[in-house]
Amino acid sequence: MTLERHRPVMAKETLDALRLPEGGVAVDATVGHGGHALAMLQALGENGTLVAMDWDETMLENAKQALANAPGRVHFVHADYRRLPEELDALKIDRVDGILYDLGVNREHFEDPLRGFSFLRSGPLDMRMDRSAKETAAAWLGRATYGEIARALREFGGERHAAEIAKRIVERKKAGTLRTTDDLVEAVLEAVPPHRREKRIHPATRTFQAIRIAVNQELEDLDYHIERAAERLAPGGRMVTLSYHSGEDRAAKNAFRNLSRSGFKVITKKPIAPSTDEVASNPSARSAKLRCIERNEEH
Repeated sequence: MTLERHRPVMAKETLDALRLPEGGVAVDATVGHGGHALAMLQALGENGTLVAMDWDETMLENAKQALANAPGRVHFVHADYRRLPEELDALKIDRVDGILYDLGVNREHFEDPLRGFSFLRSGPLDMRMDRSAKETAAAWLGRATYGEIARALREFGGERHAAEIAKRIVERKKAGTLRTTDDLVEAVLEAVPPHRREKRIHPATRTFQAIRIAVNQELEDLDYHIERAAERLAPGGRMVTLSYHSGEDRAAKNAFRNLSRSGFKVITKKPIAPSTDEVASNPSARSAKLRCIERNEEH
C-alpha cells in the first residue's frame, strides 16, 4: 500500500473527540501511516508536540514520510503501544493532552505476502507486527498444544469449528506440512467441509485473525495498559480508542468503566460507529468503534 491509499478511519470524529488544544502535547500510540497523526499535528499547530509510536518499524518509516512537512514537533518511537508510560518517561514528558489508540491492523500488512497475515497470499507463517520479536506464527503453532490452539481460535476468532481446525493443525505440524499460509488455509479447508462453511467470509478468516492476535498478544492485559496510559493525561485531557474486534472494544469499555470510578468521565456512553458514507468509501471502517474518556479537571 502506498501512503496515498491509506485513509484514517473516522478522522473527523476522532479529532472532534480528542479536542486537542493548540500548542498541546499528544500521543498517537499506533501511528501507522500517519493519517490520524497528521490531523492531530494540524490541530496542535506549530507549537504542538506529538509522540508517534508504532511497534512496526516499516509503519514508523511510512509515518516519517507522511509527517515530514507537518507543523509542530514529532518524536518517533519504535515501541509496543503498551509501553506508552515508559516511553513518555524516556522523553521526559509527564502529562499529555490527548492519546489515540487505533487498534486496527494496517492493510499493508495483508498486502505483503512476506508478512504472512493474509490467507489470500502465499507466504511464510510470520504474522509478527514487530519483526524484531522472536516468535513467528509458525513458531507459536509449533509449540502450542491442541488445547491452546483451539482456545485461541474460539476466544480470538469466534471460530465455531475451533476443535476440528486445531486437530488438523496439530496433525499437519506433526507431519511437517505446516510451514506457509497456504498450508494453514489447507488445514482449515480440510477440517471444515463445504456445507459447514460460512458463506459471507473466507473459511480461514477467523483462524488467521485468531493466530495473529495470539502471536502478537494483542489483547493481553489491554484494559490494564489503557488504564495505565490514561493516567498520563493532563486534567481535561482525552483518550480515544478505535477498535475493530470485540475483544479490543471490550477491553476499552472495561478500562473506561474502571477509570470512571477514579477521576475520569466517559464521553461516549455508547461507542460511535462510522457513517454509512464512510463505510461505503472506506470498507476498512466497517467494524470500527470509537470510545472516548476525559480526565476530570480537578485531577
